[in-house]
Order: sequence, then C-alpha cells, then structure tokens
Amino acid sequence: MEFEVNGARRAVDVDDDPTAVEVVRDRLGLTGTKLVCAGGVCGACTIQVDGEPRVSCLTPAVVLAGRRVTTVEGLADHPMARAFAGEDALQCGYCTPGFVVEAAAFFERWRATHGRTRPGREQIADALAGHLCRCGAYEGIFRAVAAACAGDYDTAPTDGEATAAVPRAEAPEKTAGSARYTTDLRPDGLLEGVIIRSPHAHAHVRSLAAGDLPLVPLLPPDGVVRYVGQPVAAVAAPDRASARAAAARVTVDYEVLPAALDARQARAGEGPLVYEDKAARKRAPGSGESPQLVPARWRGNLRGPSAMSKRPATAVRRITEARSRNPERVVEGVFTTAAQTHTPLEPHACLAQWVDGTLHLEVSTQSIKRTAELTAERFGLPVEQVVARAVHVGGGFGCKMGLTSDVVAAVELARLHGAPVRVVLDRDEELTDGGYRPGTRIRLAMVADASGDLSALAMDADTDGGVSVGGSVASLARFMYGKAPRRLRDFDTLTHRPPGAPFRGPGGPTMCWALEQAVDEMAHRLGQDPIALRRRWDGNPKRHALYDWAAALPVWSGPRGGTGRFRRGVGVAAANWLYFLDPVTEVELTVEDGIVVARCAVQDMGTGSRTVLRRAVAEALGVPEGRVRAEVGMSDAVHGPTSGGSRTTPSIVPAALDAAARLRDALGGGDIAARLDAAHGVRVTGRRPRDRRGFVTPFALGGIAIGRGFTGSVQVAEVEVDTRLGRIRPLRVWSGIAAGRIHEDRLARSQCEGAVVQGIGYALYEERRTDPATGRVLTENLEDYRIPGIGDTPEITVHFHQEGFEHVPGGGVGLGEISTLPTAACLANAVHDATGWRPYDMPIRPDRLLEGLAT
Repeated sequence: MEFEVNGARRAVDVDDDPTAVEVVRDRLGLTGTKLVCAGGVCGACTIQVDGEPRVSCLTPAVVLAGRRVTTVEGLADHPMARAFAGEDALQCGYCTPGFVVEAAAFFERWRATHGRTRPGREQIADALAGHLCRCGAYEGIFRAVAAACAGDYDTAPTDGEATAAVPRAEAPEKTAGSARYTTDLRPDGLLEGVIIRSPHAHAHVRSLAAGDLPLVPLLPPDGVVRYVGQPVAAVAAPDRASARAAAARVTVDYEVLPAALDARQARAGEGPLVYEDKAARKRAPGSGESPQLVPARWRGNLRGPSAMSKRPATAVRRITEARSRNPERVVEGVFTTAAQTHTPLEPHACLAQWVDGTLHLEVSTQSIKRTAELTAERFGLPVEQVVARAVHVGGGFGCKMGLTSDVVAAVELARLHGAPVRVVLDRDEELTDGGYRPGTRIRLAMVADASGDLSALAMDADTDGGVSVGGSVASLARFMYGKAPRRLRDFDTLTHRPPGAPFRGPGGPTMCWALEQAVDEMAHRLGQDPIALRRRWDGNPKRHALYDWAAALPVWSGPRGGTGRFRRGVGVAAANWLYFLDPVTEVELTVEDGIVVARCAVQDMGTGSRTVLRRAVAEALGVPEGRVRAEVGMSDAVHGPTSGGSRTTPSIVPAALDAAARLRDALGGGDIAARLDAAHGVRVTGRRPRDRRGFVTPFALGGIAIGRGFTGSVQVAEVEVDTRLGRIRPLRVWSGIAAGRIHEDRLARSQCEGAVVQGIGYALYEERRTDPATGRVLTENLEDYRIPGIGDTPEITVHFHQEGFEHVPGGGVGLGEISTLPTAACLANAVHDATGWRPYDMPIRPDRLLEGLAT
C-alpha cells in the first residue's frame, strides 16, 4: 500500500490488517502519535487524513491508501505547535501531539472563516472535546489555541528568541513529537513482554506449564495470588501479538480459595483472610508515601487503629457531653469517597537489556535513582551495574515509584532471552493494576464551644485499598485548626482487590472532603461567614493572607442561590501540607564547550524539574539560559530526589544554587559568561544545604525529611447546579497557594491549574468500580472510567502568596500536592450553597444529587 506521509511517499505491507496507529508508530517510526486508550476516547493517536483529524487507533491502515497523512512530526513548524510551546500548553507532553494535530486542523478551519480573530473557550472546547490530558493542562491549551488563531505565532522566532520565549525547556521536542518516551523506544532485536495475570481474586498457584516456551514466574514467595490481575508470569516474543499468543498457551494450575470482597465484612474483621500470617503481612504493599508504617494491630482483615491523636479522651468526652447539652454546636456525619485511579496516559513501561554485565533500564518512573537501587538489590547486583534512564515520563501522579511489576518482568525476560525486552501495560492493565487512591469511609464529629471556637474533633477513617495498607487520612487532620483535643484513628480494610498506591497528596483530598465540609456546616450552624470562621480557627499566618485574599473576591459577596432549575453556589475550602525534601540531593555542573551542563538523578514527569534546574543555575551564574543545559533522568548522575511528596523543587534548587556558587569560585568570579569558553572540563558538585534552624526530622527516611512549616491553600469555587438533570458545572475556581517563592511562575501555575482539574474529576466523575462477586475491575477503559476533559474545565485563577519560607535556601517549597487538596471539598460546599443539600458521598453523581434534593 502506498500513501503520502508528511509530504513523502511511503509504501508499507498491510496484509496483516494493522491499524493506522500501528503503521505510523511501529513501521514508519513516527512515534509522536501515541497509543493510549485503543478505543478512540483520548485523542492521543490523532493524525490528519487529507487534512481531517482521525483517531488512528480505530482507523484500519488500508483506509490510508492513496491518501495524504499528516502526523505531528509534519506540523513541527506550524503556528499551533509554536503556540503550544510558547503558552506552556502541556506538562508531561504525552497527549500533546494529538492535541496539536487536532488544533492545527481547527486553526485552518477557523482562519478560513474568521480570519485572525480569537476563538472563545466554548469553540475551542468543542473542537478538542475528543482529547484528554491527565495532567490537566487545559488552561494553557485554551491560551495556545486562541493565541495561534489570532496570529500571535504566525512568525517563527529566531533561535535566541525561541529559547527565551519557551517557558518549558523540552517543550519544542514534545510539541514536535520528537520527545522519546519509554513506549517509543525500539532497539534492534527488541522483544515484547506480556504479563500473565490471575483471573481469580484469591488462589494458590500449584504449577505453571509452558512446554518449551521460555517463561519467568512473578509470584510472591508463598505462591498465593490475592487479586484479579495480579502478575503470575511473563513471556516475550518478537511482537506484541505473538507475545499474547504465547501467553495464551501457558497453563496455570490454580487452587481457587475463598475471597474477601465485602468491605463491610472486612471492617468487622470478618471474611477469608487476605494475609494469613505475620510474614505475609510484611509483604503487603503500601498505599501511602511513607516508607515505614505506623505500628497497628491486626484483627482479621482489619488493621488499626493507627492514631495521631491529641488528648483523645478529652475530645471524646466533650463530644459526648455536647450531644446532649448543645446539639446545635455538634456537626456529625459519615463521608465516603470512591477510589480514584491515577490514569497516567503513558502506562507503566520498562525496556531492559544486559550489556557486558550491566543492566540498562529505560523506564517510565518517578524515582529513577530509587528504581536503580531497588533493581540492584532485587537481582543481587552492585548498584553501579544498574543504569536506569527516564528522559521523558508521561505522567505518574504517585503510582510510578519503586520497583513495579513491569520492571521486574522486563529484567527477568531480558536475562532469560539475552535480548532487549520491553514490557508496556495495556490500558486495561493500567486501570486494573496501575494504582489508585483508595476509597474511604470517614466517621466525623466536631464540636464548637460557646464562644464559637473549635472544642473537639473526632475522625475515624476506614481506608479500602484492596491488599494494600498504610491509610493516613485521619492523621492529617492533626495539623489543621489549632490545638483543640482530637481523636484521629486510621484503619485499613483489607480485601482481595488490587493494591492502592500514593496519589498526589495521599490522604489529603480525602481528609479535606470530610473536614472542610464539616467546618462549612459549623459556620452555617453558628451563623458565621465560612471564610471568617476558618480564619479564626486557623493560626497559620500564610493562610491568613490567603483568607483575606479569598474574602475580597467579588464572587464571595456576590449573588448566588436561586429557586429555578439552574442555581449558582459559591464554596470555600482550605488545606495544608507538610514540607518534604530530600536532604542529600546533589547537582553536578560541568563546563562543556562553553556550556554549563547541570546533571542530577532527578526525573521530569511534566512537573518542570528540568526547566527549574536550568534556570536556577543560569540565574545564579548570571548567564543566559542558552548557556545552560540540564540533563535529568539518569540514575548514574549525582543523587537526585524522587518526584513525589512535593519534594523535588525544594531539593534541587538549593543544591543547584550551591553548585553555582562553587563553579563561580572555581572560575574566579566576575563575568562567568565571558569565562566559560576557556573553562572546558571544569566540574563541581553542589549539595543541598540544611535549612536555617534545620529540619523537623533529625535524618532522612527513604529519601524524605520533613522541613519546618506547612504549605497552605485556600480555594473558592463557583458552580452551577442543574436541579432537573442533577448535573454540576464548575464555572470558576480561584486557587490561593502559599508555598514560598515561586521559581517558575508559568510552570507553577500550570501545576496548580492541573491540580484543580484533577480535584474536579475526584469530586464529580471518577469512580473505580469492581465486580462485587469476582473482584474484577469493571472500569478498565477510558470510556467507563471518566476523567475530566477540556469542556469540564472552569476558568481557573491562581494566586501565589510568596512569603513564609525564608528559612529555606531559595525561599520556596513544593506545591504539586497542596494545590489539589481542597478542590473536591470546595466544590461540595458550593453545591450546598446552591441547593441546601450536603453531599456526603463522592463522586457527586447526578443520581445522588437528585435523590438528595428529593428528600
């Protein structure tokens, strides 16, 4: 079959009836076109056929015969690609090529009929409705499409202008489709690995039979599988279809065992045991970021309580007394949250190959250094014989940390076959076994005293993370609203379902869902303004500044409510988050041919660490950004932090500043730019200095130390509620963030905007569902598991309060997690403001809203 691709004639064999995306990616090597959902839902695989956008995952390749095909690589010089880079309309960049291809077609249509006028949000959202961005970079996409259509990017900038104009260092690669992710790499002799997974929720594997087929087992030491989808074994073949066929020939002899699938039974400590003994319990995966669990007792399938209480007996006594004496000052309720799946658009993926005794990994991970260390430990290798790379990572949000099953399978298969092997999870595998924020059931009671101050708080949180443990929802309420007595207890409910994993502020958005609605309800009970009450209870001066900002917003004092079908409401919620860092982070600077090369074993999954590192060095040295190149994503570089816990920026910036000071000294000071050409080979290593007054923790645990001070967030949301159909439409969100100095304003705003979008998904749409009879995950595709699209995005305004972290070198800390914590509760409070109905169960589905309004 012959057709034209990006202006060149190409011929391919399509006798095996491939899809267009297979031809474009695998046979032509145009890997800018991404395969994500395989169902025409996400838009990442969009190409143009004779100028019209088409999803290539659903298009048979034979349709392209004789046609003119344009991929993102053919649009690298298009105004739309320049606009996406210039307006920072991306984060991880995995979805970006599909957006650019679709938006470029819209650009041509718009220009033909409207000239250089600027389209509105509604027109842009309609045009891009078939595309998903899990990072939530929609605000930047709105700006980019409007700017390109208006002619702001018609003229290509010069090389110097381009460097200065692009906020994100790697944006040109991502918008042109030339950025290579793990899923894009195809070395010679590559084999594709496939994981064989358990069809049973609980079973003992008696044997694996594969005949002459090479196979590697992936079972735990006791040979017991504990959820549907748990890895059992893996095989590899020259292509994915052959690997799947080989996997189908493997015979697994299961002894099926009774399964615990009822969370209510588990909360009562009943049902078949998930972990039979202490040894099995020690192997339970964790659903939080803490590397060490708080000790807690086990009772059957219930673990806990683990407690972070303050004078718990006093809190219980005050609540009990107030119930009988002053019930009007008692707020109580049971709040529930559904499980929220991470859903990075680049799935878990690893390519492994052994070269002269050294293991090389290309892996989609948030912890490149830690992955290399754990791999070396697992396979009995010196750590210097494991080199891991993660140059570009297509999202993670917490689920890509540590030694995941794709890495283990790829390494074992590469060793078995003596060839490079790549293991990439399909979308159903990603949604089944890729991680999720556990669901919860929270019982809360709160009491105010006669003067309106918080008198006592009690929170019991049952975390349903399948076979995982480590829920920390209630414990986070220790750090909000002063020092009133409180009993805070966390329980883990164990069932034979897949394990949860850390997800952007583990436990935080869930805790806020209950606590911030209770505070809102208390304000109504006391007849006080919800912002004023929070300001009164909250002693944090950084959040005081945010409360003042929020109270001054015109929407807060404007009209709301109504009695018709459509009602508007405004809500507020607040949050804080611990300041984490990796205190042993280093940055190495080397002068190479007049360029300062900054190296650190950190990775960039769309958070901007590459750009933050480059600019921190450039500013500290007083040289143009074009004289600095940041190289990240290599485990054999000097130590860098994991991208999790909002600890990346406060770890690498101080180390970069120290390295720059050392390089300046090594070059004799003065005009550093003038000295670089003669300084080839000069190398220094900077280390992360201690904060003024030190840290809260005396040493790091698992690469984490706790610094002094809390970040803060106050959010205000305006929603429209359709009381006939039960739909909630967020109209505008104002997000106030207190995280000290903002090192990269545009990138920081993008992070905060995306956090709001993910919070909207948590509040309104996302709900991981499993079959109650079998434990199988039912929401195993992006049609059934709904994440927010560009049309779900309200106008988002971000406000930064940049004081309060002057004791930190560089003056700023992380904000990726604090910016998503209050969003769901903020929307819930706005719904209550609009309707008078309080949503206790999340997501706030239309059926729940309509039922609530009817009662």
